[in-house]
Formats: sequence, structure tokens, C-alpha cells
Amino acid sequence: MERCGWVNQDPLYIDYHDHEWGVPVYDDRLLFEYLNLEGAQAGLSWYTILKKRENYRKAFDNFEPAKIIHYDDKKIQELLSNEGIVRNRLKVNAVITNAKAYFEVVKEFGSFSNYIWSFVDGKPIQNYYRELKDVPASTEISERLSKDLKKRGFKFVGTTICYAFMQATGMVNDHIFSCHKGQLSF
Repeated sequence: MERCGWVNQDPLYIDYHDHEWGVPVYDDRLLFEYLNLEGAQAGLSWYTILKKRENYRKAFDNFEPAKIIHYDDKKIQELLSNEGIVRNRLKVNAVITNAKAYFEVVKEFGSFSNYIWSFVDGKPIQNYYRELKDVPASTEISERLSKDLKKRGFKFVGTTICYAFMQATGMVNDHIFSCHKGQLSF
């Protein structure tokens, strides 16, 4: 069975590719989780973060924004000493900052999902790339999303991170044509 060229042979990665990547996500909490995990990936590989995802979920209270906004210095120190996550102060603090910004978005749009999906008019973009090298690292839409998230106070949301987030959450489907998931879309 053919898969996109970025997938290695680890069953965890194969499962992620086959059952998550490119599948539309509308759940607010899960969208918040993906946004923060993509931010944690900055300067690293997604595979590194994927292997630590369960540790992240435990460390960050399953990415429940209502819990995260109450994190104090003691909790931050606990996170910075947690070997199961990337112990970068800026990235840890970004999750807390993002939780606060998340509630402002929910107040304005009714849900985080409504806000996120408004950038693609509420429906996934189906791309038809033949080769992995043709898949862009960012697009005009990811640039708009990045700028708007930053304006709202979110951190670690550059245009490349936003495009990876869009791919992961199914806002765009970038499975290449030769991939068994790509062929299902044509």
C-alpha cells in the first residue's frame, strides 16, 4: 500500500497518516491541541512531536484550555522539567498564551472551529499533487490564518506552522496522487 513519502515505517506514524492526517477536525479542543502541537514542532520534525503526543496530553491536561489558563509558575516549572515534552520555555508559555487567546476567539465566533474553518469557507480544500515536492510549505490562506492568529495574540503560529496545522486537521487534503488516501479523493 503506497503512502505519502514523508511517512516512515513506524506503526505510530503509519496510523497517523492513514487515520488522522487530512481528516477534517471540527472539535474545538482537538483543533486547539493540533495548533499547539504544530507550534511545538517548530524547528523539529512532526515525528518527534507525534512520539511525544501522549506525554503532551498528560502534561497539558489533555489540552483543555479552561485548565491551561490557570497554570501558574509552579506548573510551568513542572512542565519545564518534564522529559516527555519539548522543554522550551517559549513553547510552554505559548500554550498558556494560546489558551487565553482561544477564549477570546470563542467569545467572538461562537466556537474555535467556526473561526478556524472560516479561512476555507467551512469546507476542505482538495489538492491534487502528483509528487511530494509539489506540496507547498505555506499558502496565501496559511499566511492569512497566521497573521490573524498573531493579531489575536497566539504564539508559534507562523505561516508554515499554520499550513501544517491545516493539513493535519483536514482543512486541506494534500495526500499525493500515488498515496492510497489520495486516490480515494479523486
